[in-house]
Amino acid sequence: MIITRIKLENWKNFADVNVNCGKRMFLIGPNASGKSNFLDALLFLRDVAQYKLGHAVALRGGMKSIRYINARQHPDITIALTIDDAWKYELTFGTEKGKQVPIVIREIVKQRTEDKWKRILSRPNEEDENDPLRRTQTSLEQINANIKFRELYDFFATIQYRHILPQLVREPKAFSPAPVTNDPYGRDLVFSIAKTPENIRKARLAKINAALKAAVPNFEDLQVVRDNDGLPHLQVKYSHWRPQGAKQQENVFSDGTLRLLALLWSLFDADGPLLLEEPELSLHDGVVALLPGIFARIDKGRKKKVRQIFVTTHSTSLLSDPGIGSNEILRLEPGKEGVLVHSADEQERKLMQQGLTVADVMLPKTRPENLQQLSLF
Repeated sequence: MIITRIKLENWKNFADVNVNCGKRMFLIGPNASGKSNFLDALLFLRDVAQYKLGHAVALRGGMKSIRYINARQHPDITIALTIDDAWKYELTFGTEKGKQVPIVIREIVKQRTEDKWKRILSRPNEEDENDPLRRTQTSLEQINANIKFRELYDFFATIQYRHILPQLVREPKAFSPAPVTNDPYGRDLVFSIAKTPENIRKARLAKINAALKAAVPNFEDLQVVRDNDGLPHLQVKYSHWRPQGAKQQENVFSDGTLRLLALLWSLFDADGPLLLEEPELSLHDGVVALLPGIFARIDKGRKKKVRQIFVTTHSTSLLSDPGIGSNEILRLEPGKEGVLVHSADEQERKLMQQGLTVADVMLPKTRPENLQQLSLF
């Protein structure tokens, strides 16, 4: 399943967004233009599904932190998705006057049957009128209420965000003594790899080892080992001047090695949308240029269903890949009425059809105005 359309109203720095999506999307724009906030709208629905509406709002600092700052006459927030052109889910939420507890203003679920959309949930309903407390919860988060669209619940629960911080992978206990699961920054990366069933783990690591061997000199034999206390570690053998090579574990891997390893593992890890923040960090430009192709090849090699990828990036090298289509780009542009999200226009599409790349055609439009003034600092 993939998200084919995203609509946002009054979400963070987006007043009104309505865009189509494919299975691979690259988000570009100036710093602080809202690329991470765009991804966070998808994560928000995951958190609503896995926890509850109030918890998802609290994680982000409350309604004031997530409501578009210039929302006045219509302050409610809407996140609406179309999935596989088979499901539509819309959640509009807000607060009552003088209160901070978020409540459901509108929740709608539609399913396509043949050529028609059938509404299978519409809130508020009579039960909400009889018990206003029900509006503090979405039907999505309630097992007894989402039975008719459990497929959506399962899909939202698989959404993953990854922005690996190498230092957290090397020393997870230094930052969090208690165990952490599904950490977007990598504190549980080694444990999550180690707990994967052995046959699946070995097959994935073999593919990752082949990719890393091409990117990291003398890198080979990636595997999971355990120390005397039974704790798992990633271990490789570097072939160099020693006859038998030298074994090293993740605590001495370079930043680039850890980020690339984590990125490749994430591509295999689940079925739902994968949200990647600037995967080019710490990587050589030559490796970065290959990432779009790696995404495509690994996706084709997956035994599971297609995995949708959203990538935020500033990288000229990554966006110079001629295989990136004009329909795979969302360009964010800050404006007086919130951030605008542009797909490629007709002229941009024509230029790319003639052989120019996203880096040639669309990336220059993300350059901040008056950037030359920075050199005067």
